[in-house]
Parts: sequence; structure tokens; C-alpha cells
Amino acid sequence: MIRLQRITTADETLYQFMEQLMVQSFPPEEYRALELLRLYTDNKPAFHNNIILDGDVPVGFFTYWDFGTFCYGEHFAIDTERRNGGYGKQAIEWLCSHIAPRPLVLEVEMPDNEMAQRRIGFYQRQGFTLWDKPYQQPPYKPGDGFLPMKLMAYGDIDADQAYATVKERIYREVYNTQVD
Repeated sequence: MIRLQRITTADETLYQFMEQLMVQSFPPEEYRALELLRLYTDNKPAFHNNIILDGDVPVGFFTYWDFGTFCYGEHFAIDTERRNGGYGKQAIEWLCSHIAPRPLVLEVEMPDNEMAQRRIGFYQRQGFTLWDKPYQQPPYKPGDGFLPMKLMAYGDIDADQAYATVKERIYREVYNTQVD
């Protein structure tokens, strides 16, 4: 049975699993410095750092921000040895059912290569809609540039009505920057 469990840095073994999987799964420009991630995990109530468990076995992680009217999924990864086993689908279903009725918004890479297209297709099969709006992921670290991305959303949220508000909240709360 898949479930998500919120963790802190005091959960040393689970937290170490999450950090290792973060570094393995994302290029350095797509996540904040690990020291800052630890600080957010322990001190930002809106930030939820979750291990995905199958029984008591960690199989992945999903971090998200709860902004009240919507949640923003920041990072999601399944352990490389367990990919393509249905864990991602089950984790998304679990999360969406537990945060409902709030919508879930997340960033995806531009659909300009096969892997990005597969990721987008995965989320679409889970009920997410790709927003056709220009979006740039702000840099996580000084010296890094903005990254072209797309937003996807699950739930009762209209891209035309909510885009500006969602973008502003993500920029301000997650990336500590202002909308251009």
C-alpha cells in the first residue's frame, strides 16, 4: 500500500534517502542547495517534504507547498530501481486524493525531447492539464539562469483565470523572487 509520509531532517535514514534521490534525479540547477532544503524542511510550514512508502520501504519522494487555495508540487522522483512499477501513478493518486479539493500545480520541462514528452504524457494520464502559457522557472542558486518550463495542473483550476496568481505565488514563496 502506497502512502506519503512527511519527514524532517530528524528522520535521518529517510531524509538521507530523499537527498540522495534528489541529487540522482535532478540536474543541480533544478533544486536548491541541500543546506537550504534542510532549512525549508524543518522551518517552512507550507513546505511538505514527503517520502513515498510501499509499506515501510521508501520508494521515492514528493515535495510540495500548500498555499491554501492550491498546492504546488516541487519535486517528485521514484527510486531508479523501482521505476516503471506503478509507484509514480499510485503516489500521484494518493497525493491528489489527500489534498483535494485543492488543485495541484507543477512544473514540467518543455516538450522538446522524448523524455520530457513522456513525463508530460504521464501526468496527462493522471488527469493533469498542460497550460499553454509562457513560464520560466526562476533560478534556485545565484548565477543560474531562468529555465523554460511549462505548468500543469490537476483539479478545479482554470489556466486563464489562475495563471498570474499561481505564477506570482510560486515565484515569491518557492523561489524568493518577483514576477517579471
